[in-house]
Amino acid sequence: MEQPTRTTPHAAPASRALAALERDLASLRDAWVGAMPAWGAMHGSAQLEAEQMSDAGLVQVVETIARARRDLDAVFATAAAEVAKRSGPEFGEIGLAKAQGFHNPVRLIAAATGGSRADAQRLIAVGTATAERQTFSGERMPSRHPHLAAAVASGAVSIEAASAITTMLDRASARADPSRAELVEHALVELAARVPLETLIRGVREAEARLDPDGVEPREDELRMERSLTMREDHHGMVHLHARLDPESAAPVKAAIDALVSDALRRRRPGEPAPVVDDRRSIPQIRADALAALARHTVGCTQTVVPLAKTTVVVRVDLDALVDGLGHARIDGVDQPISAATARRMAADAELVPAVLGGESLPLDLGRAARLFTKAQRLALGERDGGCASCGQNIGYVEAHHIDWWERDTGPTDLSNGVMLCSYCHHMIHRDGWQIRPGPNEVWFIPPPHIDPGQVPRLGGRARFELRKAMAA
Repeated sequence: MEQPTRTTPHAAPASRALAALERDLASLRDAWVGAMPAWGAMHGSAQLEAEQMSDAGLVQVVETIARARRDLDAVFATAAAEVAKRSGPEFGEIGLAKAQGFHNPVRLIAAATGGSRADAQRLIAVGTATAERQTFSGERMPSRHPHLAAAVASGAVSIEAASAITTMLDRASARADPSRAELVEHALVELAARVPLETLIRGVREAEARLDPDGVEPREDELRMERSLTMREDHHGMVHLHARLDPESAAPVKAAIDALVSDALRRRRPGEPAPVVDDRRSIPQIRADALAALARHTVGCTQTVVPLAKTTVVVRVDLDALVDGLGHARIDGVDQPISAATARRMAADAELVPAVLGGESLPLDLGRAARLFTKAQRLALGERDGGCASCGQNIGYVEAHHIDWWERDTGPTDLSNGVMLCSYCHHMIHRDGWQIRPGPNEVWFIPPPHIDPGQVPRLGGRARFELRKAMAA
């Protein structure tokens, strides 16, 4: 006689979690088989089978694996948080981690994964931050980050993205209005679902500056106190420099080095006079040479290095913030926001441009009267695009390009026909036939049919990572 199946109060949630993983495995199996050639495949190792997959099929397999990984990490984070809970200091030597021979739960999880303690700590932190809460009476309460908890559980965001968001929210929650914090959390979760981690980090920093404007200046003070530069010579004779600079100190250093690097890269382009000796230096090598050139110039030269003659540090700040000293600002090429007070202090420097754009005195539309974009136009495009509008490359390595070509399409030199692109994205967009639709505050890229048959527009420019003011206010 068949025995009845026994259930526990926790069986249903566990079943849902395992069901998601089972669906992922079934989807991966279907994607894997569907990616193989229709005429028959040689079966063997995963590498052999992957080599036979079609391009579209391989992409589908990668996306399915990524989804499965997010779902698995969500379950892992829940389990890791429970391990940490059972290893709390109140349990002493009988806590779970110490009973298993580990100093703390982080080391237990790291040993289980074979990964780093930083990754283990991230799993525990996300699992703890997104877990349901329980009152003294045993009542279950929602997570303190409900939007993020739902996104992690559904596999919409990665553990790394969730960690970046929770770390910032927990840091800013002490001084932020709870309703505003919830709006910011919701906006960041939506952002995390559609952009890579590097772009999300920029959005998180911008969100924190809006959520806790009074905290920007204290964080600046902390960063400034941590600035350092160490130099040592190894036994090979190589001198190692390690610098940790706060945004204000780093801005002119970065701008000067980037200017010399950009000048070196420009000379490699087709159409430029070919040098007698080919420049085969890597970007890090060019940066090292640029730093040495700046030092030599400072020590013994009385003339400005030519590429630096047109170099400025651009600080982008709202007019109200510049006048009142309240709020935050951004330095081109540096992701960390700075306080309005720092922006005002930096704006007093004659070699710095506070980018408060749009005045009537700036001729921002030139039509066909000029082929090259002016400095004012590049500043305005940089404000909208934040660097390469496609990939987010640092603004020091991008240039303003005509969307409708100057010669072929008789495109005007106007802001509505301009976009900031790095050389790689510029080449790929023209080669593959992408369309670009710019607006006043954002840029949309429309893929060609062979990349996306539906040609769904993709958001580019600074709007990808910058929270809409309506959602953060």
